[in-house]
Amino acid sequence: MCGMRPVAELQFIDFISCGGFDQLVTVAAKSRYRNGVGCPIVVRGPAGAGGRGGPFHSACPEMWAVTTPGLKVVFPSTPYDAKGLLKAAIRDPDPVLFLEHKFLYRRIKGEVPKEDYTVPIGQAAERRPGRDMTIISYGALVHTCLEAAETLAQDGHDVRVIDLRSLSPLDEAAMISAAKETNRILVVHEHARRGGIAGEIMAVINEHAFDYLDAPLARVTAPDTPVPYAPPLEDAYIPQADTIVAASRELLAY
Repeated sequence: MCGMRPVAELQFIDFISCGGFDQLVTVAAKSRYRNGVGCPIVVRGPAGAGGRGGPFHSACPEMWAVTTPGLKVVFPSTPYDAKGLLKAAIRDPDPVLFLEHKFLYRRIKGEVPKEDYTVPIGQAAERRPGRDMTIISYGALVHTCLEAAETLAQDGHDVRVIDLRSLSPLDEAAMISAAKETNRILVVHEHARRGGIAGEIMAVINEHAFDYLDAPLARVTAPDTPVPYAPPLEDAYIPQADTIVAASRELLAY
């Protein structure tokens, strides 16, 4: 608040609850509203399951922050976006929670320009074009959704995949446009089903594009349980490509 732009990093985002959560949601997020002074802090943290870390090291607690007015929340899925969104977050005049899905570390590779650039916070990206239906996701599951879309393409289905990149603010225009153009929407995320971003996305589309839908809005999410430690159970917990394919086929056949 005195001019610096700190970037704090938590080894696991699960522990944000005991490592500054009050300062982030009570003080930083409300600073501009309360006294007109921005608090440009970035809090980075690895999130997500798939690393056999058990219930204390695998959470996706993004909705804690999404439901806090005054906080921005980003969740990149590519190396290019990781750099561009981090630079945008640091330059933002208000607090940003920067989530990095740990399953992407050392797995997803891509070109990252050396020169300076930013990726706008609040702007989704179309990862695959399509006209038959749209799958909306973010983080590591974007790649799972692309895998599912490729499988569906073998059956002749043209599936669009949208990467939100930012959860707060949401790119509502991109979601509404996709609903109007493809008429079927599936939302996929690793957050638990209850209280996940899918509910908000579905509400926005219902409010602004209901008459364009040819099938009910649908979602594939993690269950309402802690992340299991046993590998077979953790694999069952995380939405997989075959589950996304099955849900998509139901929508396409409706």
